[in-house]
This record gives sequence, C-alpha cells and structure tokens, in this order.
Amino acid sequence: MSRRLEGKIALVTGASSGIGRATALAFAREGAAVVVAARRQSETQETARQITGAGGRSLAVATDVSSEPQVRALVEAALRTYGRLDIAFNNAGIFGAEGPMHAVTTEYWDSIMATNLKGTWLCMKHEIPPMLEQGGGSIVNMSSTAGLTGWSAAALYSASKFGVVGLTKSAALQYAPAGVRINAVCPAFTRIESMDSMLATAPAAGEQMAASIPLGRIGTMEEVAEAVLWLSSDAASFCVGHALALDGGQTLGLW
Repeated sequence: MSRRLEGKIALVTGASSGIGRATALAFAREGAAVVVAARRQSETQETARQITGAGGRSLAVATDVSSEPQVRALVEAALRTYGRLDIAFNNAGIFGAEGPMHAVTTEYWDSIMATNLKGTWLCMKHEIPPMLEQGGGSIVNMSSTAGLTGWSAAALYSASKFGVVGLTKSAALQYAPAGVRINAVCPAFTRIESMDSMLATAPAAGEQMAASIPLGRIGTMEEVAEAVLWLSSDAASFCVGHALALDGGQTLGLW
C-alpha cells in the first residue's frame, strides 16, 4: 500500500512535543521528509531522532516563530537540504493563565500575539513563495475551538486564535488559484504532555474538560495529527480555507 506523503517535504513548527511531534511522526510514517522546528532545541532534536530512528528523514532547526530572521532561516534550511517545500504545519503556539481581561498585562498580549498570530503569518510569508515557484503546496495552521467561539477564561488567547482563522481564510482566497491550499485545525482540549502534568495534580480539571465535550472525553494528539495529515495530503485536494473543528461536538451549541 502506498504511503500518503511519499516523496513530499514537510515542515512542522512547535515540533518539540505534543501535537507538533505527533504530527511530525505521522508525516514521516507516511513517507515525508520532515523539517522539525521549535524553540526548545534538545526536544526538537529528539523528535528528529525518533523519525530517523524509524528509518525516515528529518532535519531539526531551533526556531522562534515570532522572529522573522529565524523563520526565514528555517525555510531556507528546508530548501537547502531538500530542494522544495510541499507541506507546512504551522503549529507553534503558547497559552497562559489569563483571568479577567482588564487585569492582563500588555506584555502578555504582545507575547501571545507575537507567537500565535504573528508567528503564523511569518511562517506563511516565507513558506508560500517556494510553493508558488513549484506550482502548489499545502499549509495547515493551528487554531483552536477558542478561535471559533469565545472563551471567558482566556480572552486574549481566543483573540489570537480567531486571528489565525481569519488569516487562514483570507490567505486561502489569495493563493488557491496558484495551487496552494491553506486550511486550519481547531482542536478542543487535547491530551498533551503539559496537560498530563496538570491533571496529575488536579484530576477534577480533566473531568470538567471532558464534561464540556458531548463525546465525554478529551481528544488525543494522534487524532489531531491524523486530521492534519489528511488536510495536507492529496486526499483533501478540494479542501480550501476550512477551519476544521476537532472537538467531539463542543462547538455545536449549548451543552
């Protein structure tokens, strides 16, 4: 059976752990060479080691997506190593406890927007030109269910993720005629390493999260990775500008 991404070159930001690492590993299993990027250098190199240890090809590049010189260098490294760029998953993002919006600092606003929204734009800014030159490509941006509905506990995070959806849809309109498909994924609560640490000390929080989802459980990294894989593949060749909710029904309505 042929692998879905055989011969493709993929780039994943935020690949040092969580959904980013799970997606990078999924891309590699499906035949892609994967450039993995994140701020945490040793963890990013570990993702690359897992890929190469399983017989795949990977390059690790330490990158802060809020820095345009670093994003430019990341894409240049991918092109220099593999000669093209077919797929990008712009996953890097941050989240922090906010509380009431009027009490949040300007520094927090600047930080979360610089990574979640500006970082997504910078990645697309530098990923799109080589895709245009080669006649097409696929980009998937990481948003959230908080980018589809308001979230009282995290207004600024929600604003950043709404921005990612708007950026995705607008960019999709600009570049679809040139064969570059741009979509977004919007996960609800997803079981990643940082959540495991939190739930170990506050198991009731996990119960509250699950209770907000009609399916009655939190999502998994692998479920999100599978959706990103599909959007990135030729199987989704007619999917453009979509913000895919991976939420167990959370955003359907009152629950």
